Amino acid sequence: MSHLAARKQPLINRIRRIAGQVAAVERALEEEADCAVTLQRLAAVRGAVDGLLQEIIAEHLQEHVAHPGLSDAERAEGAEELIAVIRRYAP
Repeated sequence: MSHLAARKQPLINRIRRIAGQVAAVERALEEEADCAVTLQRLAAVRGAVDGLLQEIIAEHLQEHVAHPGLSDAERAEGAEELIAVIRRYAP
């Protein structure tokens, strides 16, 4: 994942925002907030995680599948890694 090192801080910032959103869901449950509030907060968490996942998938594609100079074996390995993630993630 060395190619992510260049974007390390923005990615960490996104993770911290997601952690804050998850904490807001927890507070809503603890405070017995209206279910609509809790659902909206959960939807925000899901959207944030989905966005982060899409960004990292795109980086993986660029660096481990489409990057010039990769061997066929490296491309195949990168593609298999991505397929495994998609299978775990897709409903």
